[in-house]
Amino acid sequence: MAVQQNKVSKSRRNNRRAHDALVAANPNECPNCGELKRPHHVCGSCGHYADREVVAMVDEIDLDEDAA
Repeated sequence: MAVQQNKVSKSRRNNRRAHDALVAANPNECPNCGELKRPHHVCGSCGHYADREVVAMVDEIDLDEDAA
């Protein structure tokens, strides 16, 4: 069984955890539609990445026609 040799003070324990905090998101503006998006990711609202469309987005889905 592991038993500590000496007590670790609150200061030393908390200093070790100083870099564990979460960092805030860094959203960028999409050059195509202006919505905020994550850097180096496809825009979720328009489907563009690096000034070209990589995901075809559907404007609106009519559920009544799909059910028939």
